[in-house]
Amino acid sequence: MSAFTPLDLVVLVTYLVGVTVWGAWLGRGQKGGTDYFLGSRSLPWAAVMLSVVATETSTLTFLSVPGVAYVGSMTFLQLTLGYLAGRTVVAAVLLPAYFRGQLSTAYALLESRFGLGARRFTSAIFMVTRLLADSVRLFATAIPLALITGWPYWQSIAVVGVLTLVYTYFGGIKAVVWVDVLQMVLYLGGAVAALVALQFLVTGGWGAILPTVAAAGKLHTLDFSLDIHTPYTFWAGLLGGGFLSMASHGTDQLIVQRLLTCRDLKSSQRAIIGSGVAVIFQFVLFLGVGLGLWAFYEGRTFERPDEIFARFIVNQLPPGVTGLLIAGVFAAAMSSLSSSINSLASATAYDYWAPMVGATGDDARIMRAGKRFTLVWAGLLILGAIVFIPLSKGTSAVEVALGIASLVYGGLLGAFALGVFTTRPGQGSVVVGVTAGIGLVTVFRNAMAWPWYALVGSVVTFAVGWVVSYLGEGVPEGAGR
Repeated sequence: MSAFTPLDLVVLVTYLVGVTVWGAWLGRGQKGGTDYFLGSRSLPWAAVMLSVVATETSTLTFLSVPGVAYVGSMTFLQLTLGYLAGRTVVAAVLLPAYFRGQLSTAYALLESRFGLGARRFTSAIFMVTRLLADSVRLFATAIPLALITGWPYWQSIAVVGVLTLVYTYFGGIKAVVWVDVLQMVLYLGGAVAALVALQFLVTGGWGAILPTVAAAGKLHTLDFSLDIHTPYTFWAGLLGGGFLSMASHGTDQLIVQRLLTCRDLKSSQRAIIGSGVAVIFQFVLFLGVGLGLWAFYEGRTFERPDEIFARFIVNQLPPGVTGLLIAGVFAAAMSSLSSSINSLASATAYDYWAPMVGATGDDARIMRAGKRFTLVWAGLLILGAIVFIPLSKGTSAVEVALGIASLVYGGLLGAFALGVFTTRPGQGSVVVGVTAGIGLVTVFRNAMAWPWYALVGSVVTFAVGWVVSYLGEGVPEGAGR
């Protein structure tokens, strides 16, 4: 079949230009930080649900998860059990606390309980983690663009980063959410197109693919092993994935910001639980693509697992379809990158800048500052993706990104647990607890698989914070009231 053709280029350029212009147009009429970062708290829950899924999906899911199935099996799917369970807990426990206070960021909840220092400490952890993890995600986007154009990775990264920045800068969270909806439809359509193409490219179609992959053990889904070094087991998925989802969707500004744009608590709860169901469907779809690719390439070894699906898209699909799937790759990338840029800017503006300059009540001033921070964080994410280029060989980027985030998610979740379920620990206790939780997981990260990081980190953070509060720190004045 043909490689990238002029027709594919037309499809891709039309998408990139169209979505950039549309996203910028959606931001018209914004007057303040509440409009720019929270969509006036009036976005429909269904759109927020799809935005949550698109935000956490990224190019890593689109490209890397098929690679995970290609080199392994369907056991990655076990994580979705915990993902759904964790979101249900967030809907029942954390979202009511967020909506009681009409908060602007996830970390404002900790300020109301522990003080401004705890808010800034946890917000800084979010910023560093998001910068590292999403730089890896942005790098993954450069793979298909580099294959198409022959550009070096750094140039491909810069192009995607700048285009995403344009509509994020002008459109704010409203543009991010609605563009996410479009992009999710596009990349899911691209994955379905790949499944259909494999039906015709593999002799015998899926009727031959399924028996072939079954004989190779690739349909193996449930692994009840108790080995904590194995990343994809039933227990790692249910417990580790559950704590990871509670942390990522209950304490990470990237997701919490979207949930705070809903009209009310019930709408927000529908959005987060619905996203858990949608993610299960997505993983089945993308892992299925990986199985089909394994049959098509007959198990051939690739230097980078993330390149397998990208090479198939560029080299094997007919004109027009290749352009559609490449647009799907960019859709996944731009949805996550725009969300990351906007959430980092909002955390910087609300958690640091506004309290420092006394602008907490000046909505218009916060929006102007937020746009400046949008430019800064976009530049840092692009730079981080370029730095990751030489580190990418022989690794699956999705596992690298999830591993980075999981190192600190437990500490953040433990801090929120101390804030919601206790009254005694104060600001000092929570800072010591978070430091201990993240530190222990970082030191002993090679002693367990990454899905366990969030569970271990949250338990250690909660336990240490609780003990420290009894060794000399009581309830801080005004806390818990």
